[in-house]
Amino acid sequence: MTMTHFKQALAASLLLAALQAPALAASEHPSIKRPFNLPPSADLQYALKARNHGLPLSGEASVAWRAGGGKYSILSEARSGLFGKVLENRSEGAVDDYGLAPDSYYEKRIRKGASTTQFKRDSKTIEFADAQESYPLKGGEQDRTSAPWQLAAIARQAPDKFKPGSEWAFFVAGRRDAETWTFKVVGSETLKTAMGDIEALHFSKAPPKRDKGQQVDLWLAPSLDWYPVRILFSEEDGDSFEQLLTKIDRK
Repeated sequence: MTMTHFKQALAASLLLAALQAPALAASEHPSIKRPFNLPPSADLQYALKARNHGLPLSGEASVAWRAGGGKYSILSEARSGLFGKVLENRSEGAVDDYGLAPDSYYEKRIRKGASTTQFKRDSKTIEFADAQESYPLKGGEQDRTSAPWQLAAIARQAPDKFKPGSEWAFFVAGRRDAETWTFKVVGSETLKTAMGDIEALHFSKAPPKRDKGQQVDLWLAPSLDWYPVRILFSEEDGDSFEQLLTKIDRK
């Protein structure tokens, strides 16, 4: 084989290997170890309001939060009288020195197929069923369902640090990729709910600058073990998904 043929064969082999293996995304994402105190296990019920492709929806949502024995699980479901189940999210994993340590994240939305994201501790990578790209696993990474609960656990341990204007960053994986979510404390607000007026701390996560993305607003109640009282996801196209607490059943 000539040197030219050898170089061509080597290049082809490297290209094939790159196509067959998930691409490891360059990521300088935060890996911050903070003290935490997980909220007690509970079932939470919510009133649901949403807008999907311009169509208003209403219904009920539920979150089953379990933590104990070094493990955790979160099952979040939303139902509309018109469409039945419109959303199902599951996050399961361990509890380590960083807090929640997801092993898997499952997402199923209306008009979209199911997708699972894996947090592979052996290879130290985050991998996606819907994408070839992967990300390094450094410690402290979350998924879209676990992130609010990780934030709540940190707030329970150090509530005095959650002043208006303070920011709390997490590296969060979805169904196709991962990015840094920075929750900024907006301030304390009174929410009117089926359980009465509840004082809650408002957090806002804006999409990255110069980028189209999802806005996340989250209200956590210090008097209720920092459980999420209201959750609002807003898309640039006008679609939205809102949950407002109606009942807590502690386990």
